[in-house]
Amino acid sequence: MEPEYRNKNMDDACKQMTRRPEAAREIGNYREERNRMEEQKVNNSNDYMIRGIAGNNEIRCFAVTGRDLVEKARAAHGTSPVATAALGRTMMGALMMSDMLKNDDDLLTIRFDGDGPLGSIVVTADHHGNVKGYVQQPLVMLPLKADGHLDVGRAVGKGTLTVIRDLDMKDTYNGQIAIHSGEIADDLTHYFAESEQIPSSVGLGVLVDTDHTVKKAGGFLIQLMPFASEETISRLEKNLSSIRYVTEMLEDGMTPEDMLREALKGFDDLRITDKTKVQFHCNCSRDRVSRALSLLGEKELTLMIEEKKPVELSCSFCGRKYAFSVAELEEILEKIRSK
Repeated sequence: MEPEYRNKNMDDACKQMTRRPEAAREIGNYREERNRMEEQKVNNSNDYMIRGIAGNNEIRCFAVTGRDLVEKARAAHGTSPVATAALGRTMMGALMMSDMLKNDDDLLTIRFDGDGPLGSIVVTADHHGNVKGYVQQPLVMLPLKADGHLDVGRAVGKGTLTVIRDLDMKDTYNGQIAIHSGEIADDLTHYFAESEQIPSSVGLGVLVDTDHTVKKAGGFLIQLMPFASEETISRLEKNLSSIRYVTEMLEDGMTPEDMLREALKGFDDLRITDKTKVQFHCNCSRDRVSRALSLLGEKELTLMIEEKKPVELSCSFCGRKYAFSVAELEEILEKIRSK
């Protein structure tokens, strides 16, 4: 097994690194260019998110469709169907929750740390429709449930759900609850009720095709305002008690707007107040990874240089690889010593 280097202080752009003799700077440059070209495809994506209000302003609501971005995450990580569903659902939820952020630099992170075979799920989204994430054990395979659905709950297991808000680059707020079912949407619904005391309903779905690619992905999030009337609450509860699975609605060709109309039947004043393009996007870069390498310290870098082999670093969030030659490692070491 090839040696692996980890440091808890490293930039999240590079949380794990593996040494591979065949790595070279030319390969790294080629991969960077290829990844930049892939990002251009985002412009042709149909993924988007909407926000709205209804029920005489007593309800705020969000909905998203994200087939392309979940497929990009699946391809980047090589996830199994159940891992794709778990990661995709979390990404859809994170996007809608990040739409509640107020400042341009605010970030929201959702982390599931369960005892199931998937291990941890980590997803980060910003205020601009960008989302990235990974599953600790992406190759897990499990039998389908009796109803034919992917067994995400079993894959996640029991443990903790943590939501972290990094606000205005200076304040961090954490909320944590016990995982209730591991089905993601149910857990986020409980999170809002237990940690933020906001009556909410979250619906999420990822439909995986027979070739393991993503066929559909999306979801909705509906919340009651503190001043909501009993009439509004009763009507909404009735609607949500009979609403179909998100994957069923998406497979029928329903848009985010259609899903909100389905959930808010009887509320004739639904108004869409915002529409945002969403995409899988990771902000890792060669410069950030170089800085992450410097955090390993003089002793660790010296050991790596003495092996006289190039190093390849892999971003946990997007799988992008960065190759550093021995000469480049020496340059990084020299900068550390000169400080």
